[in-house]
Amino acid sequence: MRLIFAGTPEFAVPCLEACIASDAIVVAVYTQPDRPAGRGRKLTPSPVKQAALAAGIAVEQPESLKSTEARQMLASYQPDLLVVVAYGLILSRKVLATPRLGCWNVHASLLPRWRGAAPIQRAILAGDTESGVDLMQMEAGLDTGPVMLQRRMPIAADETGGSLHDRLSALGAEVLTEGVRRTVAGEALTAMPQHEDGVTYAHKLDKAEARLDLSQTAVALERKVRAFDPWPVAEADVAGEPLRIWAAHAMEGDHHATVGSVLGASRDGIDLACGDGVLRITALQRAGGKRITAADYLNARPELRGPR
Repeated sequence: MRLIFAGTPEFAVPCLEACIASDAIVVAVYTQPDRPAGRGRKLTPSPVKQAALAAGIAVEQPESLKSTEARQMLASYQPDLLVVVAYGLILSRKVLATPRLGCWNVHASLLPRWRGAAPIQRAILAGDTESGVDLMQMEAGLDTGPVMLQRRMPIAADETGGSLHDRLSALGAEVLTEGVRRTVAGEALTAMPQHEDGVTYAHKLDKAEARLDLSQTAVALERKVRAFDPWPVAEADVAGEPLRIWAAHAMEGDHHATVGSVLGASRDGIDLACGDGVLRITALQRAGGKRITAADYLNARPELRGPR
C-alpha cells in the first residue's frame, strides 16, 4: 500500500513514525512550508519535516493544494491512501478523491464533540472528564466524516494542555497503527456516520483568551490555567504586577474581598479572590523572567506574605 502522510506539528510525529513502521510504503510526506521561529526568526522546518528527512522520505511543502500543479504532483506519487494529522491545509474534494482509498484523519477528540482546531484545550476548558482519538474518513466538511476507529481516554483532574496533547498524540499513533495494519491485511474498515446531536466546535485559540477574568469562578479559572499550559499561558495581575500563571488550583472559600485581591500568601501559594471561590497560584513567571514557584516569587515580594 502506497501511503502519503500530511502533517506539521509535534503532535503528528508519532503518527508519521507509526506509518513508517507499518507494512505500508510511505512514498512522500506533505508538511507546511518552513516558518520563522525563535528569537532570530530563522526559517525552521516543521517537526514532521525533520522526522521525514531523518527517515529519508521525500518532502513536499506547497503553500496550498488548490493549484492544478500541486494536485498533479500529489497524484504522481500514485497514493493508495493519504493520512492527515494536523496538517494545517484544507483539502478540496479533488484532493480527497485522489488516493484509491481516500483520505484518513486522526482527530484528538470524541467526535462529534470538539470538531475544529483546538479540541484538546477546549475539552479541558469545558471540564470534560474524557477525551480520545478518532480515525476518520475525510470528507469536505470540517471534521464531519464517518469514524472508523475510536479510542477513549480519561482526562485527569490535574491535566494540562501539554500533558493531554502528549497522551493523545501517542494514542493517535496506536489507533492509526491498527487502521493501517488491518487495511494492509485486506480488511475494509467500517465507517460509522457521526451523530447529529452533540456537535461542538473547538475554535482556534486566541492569545487574548489567556487573560484571566477573576470575576469568574475559581474552578473555571483553574481549567483555563491548565488548558493554556504550555500555550498561550494564562495571565493575571497579582498585587499590581502582571504575571504569567503556569499552575494554580481552585479552593473553596467564602470571602467578601475585592475580586483579584490577595487573600493570603505563603510557600503553598498565593490566594486570589475570585467571583466564586479562591484561586491559589503555585507557579508563575515575571516579565522577562523564567517559570518559578510561588515561594520563590514571595522571596522577591515579602510584603505579600501572610493573611491580608
